[in-house]
Amino acid sequence: MTADLINLARAGDGEAFRQLVGPYERELQVHCYRMLGSVQDAEDAMQDALLTAWQGLGDFEGRASVRTWLYRIATTRCLNVRRSARRRQGTLPPGPQPPEPARLGEVTWLGPCPDSVLAGLPDARPGPEARYEAREAISLAFIIAVQRLPPRQRAVLILRDVLGFAASEAARILDSTEESVNSALKRARATLRRDDADRAESPPAPGSAREMQLAERLTRAYQAGDVDGIIALFGDDSWLTMPPAPLEYQGRDQIARFLIAIAFRDGRTYRLVPTRANGQLAFGAYLRAPKPGDEQANGLLVLTLSGDRIRAMTRFPSDVLPEFGLPPT
Repeated sequence: MTADLINLARAGDGEAFRQLVGPYERELQVHCYRMLGSVQDAEDAMQDALLTAWQGLGDFEGRASVRTWLYRIATTRCLNVRRSARRRQGTLPPGPQPPEPARLGEVTWLGPCPDSVLAGLPDARPGPEARYEAREAISLAFIIAVQRLPPRQRAVLILRDVLGFAASEAARILDSTEESVNSALKRARATLRRDDADRAESPPAPGSAREMQLAERLTRAYQAGDVDGIIALFGDDSWLTMPPAPLEYQGRDQIARFLIAIAFRDGRTYRLVPTRANGQLAFGAYLRAPKPGDEQANGLLVLTLSGDRIRAMTRFPSDVLPEFGLPPT
């Protein structure tokens, strides 16, 4: 069947090509997201990869599977994007001067991934050599961690430890040697181990009573402008980040100062609309107005949970809300 589709596609049959690559499109998009940290960049990279595959189908010799061949094209495209593109610089939001942060973040191009994208992934499990569970490997914490790796190490780690490709397959995808792949993987693992020294408690299961209870408490506090109630949900060493702004606040005291000075200044309150991003609890935040129905989009809040506490809250600008089916008002 695959051979027939390849022959038809080589003859210019676009529908045959779509049938050939269609089963892999969603997983390729998620792969590109892991590589680039942005859904929009990932979509662009995947479309470029599919165009390259269409144009280069005549050179496909069948030495590897169609899936491995597509991963080679997509991974190469992502590596080229990182080499050629200037990353978006961190920008401060308009408004009053925020409090001094704990540090300035590096991954200011980070974007959230709607769970609707993840829901379309195929049921096929990663290879036996994979080290990460699917939920962990799409979390914001993981995406941020791998963005800090050099591009080649990131590609190797994702191919080997997330997707479970054998070293020989990863070497073929990267046009490299097994020795080089294994060396890069060793360095990438060492870096992630250092960054993950304070591994968090497991989060509640999606949709569980524990998760819903925390969501309800946060919603009530946000809608009442109750900063103390919000801070009570955070752990001692939690983080508040807000890409593309590079500001990062750690600990309840710092987060409280930011919320009081910026988010809830002048008596502001919000309406929260639940959604999910990166397999995590998320909310569209709308600034309340005197007239009901005039609430304006203020951003997307994505929660990283550890047990019954918020380990990190990541706020994204309101222009990401359409990706989650959320309106501007």
